[in-house]
Amino acid sequence: MEGKTVYFESPGVENTDETLRIAKKRAEELGIKTIVLATTVGGTAAKSVDVFEGMKIIAVTHFTGMREPNFQELTDENRQKFESKGGIVLTTTHAFMGIGGAMRKKFNMYLLGDVIANTLRIFGQGMKVVCEITLMAADAGLVQTGEDIIAIAGSGRGADTAIVVKPVNTNDFFDLKIREILCKPHF
Repeated sequence: MEGKTVYFESPGVENTDETLRIAKKRAEELGIKTIVLATTVGGTAAKSVDVFEGMKIIAVTHFTGMREPNFQELTDENRQKFESKGGIVLTTTHAFMGIGGAMRKKFNMYLLGDVIANTLRIFGQGMKVVCEITLMAADAGLVQTGEDIIAIAGSGRGADTAIVVKPVNTNDFFDLKIREILCKPHF
């Protein structure tokens, strides 16, 4: 089997349109109907509903309170656009952070979730995030385990990483299977 991976010269938002195009093309080739993507303020999510029209699109946000207490970074305008076109928003605790994030913040301790996250970051920030949002969507029952999906994320804002992945629940993390790397930054 031979496949194609696109490597972007640098990470960032300028790769979003091309990442979405690559992901849509591969989804159509493989008959994949479910897309999971990371979004912070919602720009990528708002753009994705037009690109992936007719597919199930799940946008995974930062959890409320991540940046400051009681604050959700996803804007009301982007949420409304995304949901009005059938998108599903998932806001929940990050799979690799969980209670370990509180331990790190309070006691400056690094736990297993931090080790896993930092290990995945050797492939780029987006690779860590696509794995994490896949777990989160499976735990919420929004994707089926054992059924390939496409996951999309980025390095900060926008999208620059896309994979074909077989989802699992967080408690089965080590059974997660990245089937294909569609695109990522070339570091």
